[in-house]
Amino acid sequence: MNAPLRVDSLRKSFGDTEVVAGLSFELRRGECFGLLGPNGAGKTTTLRCCLGLTGADSGAISLVGEPVPERAREARMKVGVVPQFDNLDPDFTVAENLLVYARYFGLRDAEVRARIPELLEFAGLVGRDNASLRSLSGGMKRRLTLVRALVNDPELLVLDEPTTGLDPQARHLIWERLKRLIAGGKTILLTTHFMDEAERLCDRLAVMDAGKIIAIGSPRELIAAHIEPQVVEIFGEDAPGWAARHAALFSQRSEVSGETVFCYLHDARPLLAHLDAQQGLRYMHRPANLEDVFLKLTGRELRD
Repeated sequence: MNAPLRVDSLRKSFGDTEVVAGLSFELRRGECFGLLGPNGAGKTTTLRCCLGLTGADSGAISLVGEPVPERAREARMKVGVVPQFDNLDPDFTVAENLLVYARYFGLRDAEVRARIPELLEFAGLVGRDNASLRSLSGGMKRRLTLVRALVNDPELLVLDEPTTGLDPQARHLIWERLKRLIAGGKTILLTTHFMDEAERLCDRLAVMDAGKIIAIGSPRELIAAHIEPQVVEIFGEDAPGWAARHAALFSQRSEVSGETVFCYLHDARPLLAHLDAQQGLRYMHRPANLEDVFLKLTGRELRD
């Protein structure tokens, strides 16, 4: 079966800056694939090229079996997109937003009206058919944007930072809905800045930086390959001074960020025994996670 998305040697420059630098990856049918990277890594440009909204300089893209950009319009008819920022029409009701959007795909109103109860149940918006958008919370609007992208029953769902700006309750509800889609066999391409989101949802993911993929695999594979299994975070005004004196004695690797020291270890017991005897320091012991991998690969410096 054709891959829902295949990208081969994609390149795109703006002026003298190469934003996407020979990118290649492929989605497997029925998986959630994450595309992670700091600001400016080239994620949004990659998505726009894949959807045929931005022309690539070179490389090949196949989207749901169609070559892009040659047949990008035909390909997008079989794709659902949740943009980074909601673009719902505030003058329409909840149901009208779904109906009008469905017309872009040539769907008949009667067909869409029959599916609205199912879509609104999925979005947690039962009974809100005739509600004005102005009466909806940010989380409700985000869930409506998600089900609007499902109105054409797409082969591929593209989610660009779907939970940015939402409170924890709304994020968890959207995660639950996305897990239902994945369990049902839907293929998803996800970009996100939330590492816990990627770790929960993604079967595989690629970490991008400077327009290139620098790591690819499942969350568990990336953690095992790139980071020590245990992390101790040490807090306090004297934490940087403590790190200068002691960190190398207890940890395989350490990093200082502000007043926090991150110690990466295979066995944390000697360090924990040492810290219990210290005054003025607090600590947290945890397993390594995807955020540790991301920061190791892309650095802790702020990207604008």
